[in-house]
Amino acid sequence: MRYEKLTPTHIDSLRAILDPARVHVGEAISEDYSHDELAYDRLYPDVLVEPISTMEVAQVLRFSYQHHIPIVPRGTGTGLCGGAVALHGGIMLSMARMNRILEIDQDNRMAVVEPGVILLEFQKTVEEMGLFYPPDPGEKSATLGGNVMTNAGGMRAVRYGVTRDYVLGMEAVIPGGEIIHLGGKVLKNSSGYSLKDLLIGSEGTLAVVTKLILKLLPRPLRQVSLLVPFPDLDQAIDAVPRIMGASIIPTAIEFMQREVIQAAEKYLGKPFPDSSAPAYLLLAFYGNSIEELTAVHHQAAHVCLASGALDVLIADTQERQEMIWEARGAFLEALKGMSEIDEVDVVVPPAKVAQFIKFTRAIAQDLGARILSFGHAGDGNIHVYILRDGRPQDEWRILLGEAMDRMYREARDLEGQVSGEHGIGLAKIPYLQASLGDAELHLLRGIKQVFDPKGLLNPGKVVG
Repeated sequence: MRYEKLTPTHIDSLRAILDPARVHVGEAISEDYSHDELAYDRLYPDVLVEPISTMEVAQVLRFSYQHHIPIVPRGTGTGLCGGAVALHGGIMLSMARMNRILEIDQDNRMAVVEPGVILLEFQKTVEEMGLFYPPDPGEKSATLGGNVMTNAGGMRAVRYGVTRDYVLGMEAVIPGGEIIHLGGKVLKNSSGYSLKDLLIGSEGTLAVVTKLILKLLPRPLRQVSLLVPFPDLDQAIDAVPRIMGASIIPTAIEFMQREVIQAAEKYLGKPFPDSSAPAYLLLAFYGNSIEELTAVHHQAAHVCLASGALDVLIADTQERQEMIWEARGAFLEALKGMSEIDEVDVVVPPAKVAQFIKFTRAIAQDLGARILSFGHAGDGNIHVYILRDGRPQDEWRILLGEAMDRMYREARDLEGQVSGEHGIGLAKIPYLQASLGDAELHLLRGIKQVFDPKGLLNPGKVVG
């Protein structure tokens, strides 16, 4: 599709809509806005704008529509699929300045926020009020709007679900500048098609969200974590269905390899409680009484030991738990410090995680590459990282293509899906298309056409 190029006259028009100090062109656009966390070519927008209100967003989208100029919404750029990259130049719409917590309704346990609110800041704010926002993806500097646009999950999804389960309503702007309101401060809603749920996970290709209504829970009073070393990764992962089969539902259940832990130790400059074993499970349990948590974590420990665990290390103080979970949260940054990487974010049925991980290890051996993994063992969402390790660019691209083709094909064979929580962006479009039938692709493209008939909103993402 061909788009109109921005001219100095267009820039002047945008400066009339927004404060000129929030309209950036040329060298005033930081290199950060030319990419997200995906290792990819640098692609700059023609102009970067920073709205501070829904009305400004609507005016910018109306301008984009009138002049046939592409527009890319963006949070903090922590995505891993190229979803916030300006493939066709045009306007980049940074939502970072729309970062207010507008209301925390303690009576109804709901919050109203703007999309630029940072996840970590929001979680801290509600927890100080005795409330709890469960979605907990590893990148805490992401915005809530970005989380909603990728339907982020995180480590607590096995018990609490994903972002979609906590979005009750939203305000959004569709191409052309019309403002729509979906859902609301209600816990049930069967009023027609759920347009709200269409926008969740749409990666900014259908509308720009300007306000969110989020569900909150009472904050759990106590937490216990178990760090469980195993003699090998196969035994660690094989223990997961046994834990779940014993009717134990941890808040989180993660798997990790020693090499990833050691990378996190180096990155953080502090030791992990134990890094002597080849593989680990990390379990967390939330509750409101010591008695409740003691019973369930003892049961989980017994299952792990019966499954071949070398030991069970209990972290029941805040200091110990923060040490463990800080390291877990640093895994991705630690791997990026080791080498250029690319990621596979598949999700498979939880009982088939072990089979998929064994398959990735066979690929690593076959291709002579380092492929490391960690992830959410309880919900089947696996993060697999292929390390470049200094290979020439041409060789690296061939290796990536071969490894990814084989892994995504295996995920399909295991009845899995292309992405568990990071989205499709531009990097995973071929794999999404290969995983869907013609009817499903036709429906996805039809939805895009209804919302965005001119193809201006984040073009080249999700459905191509």
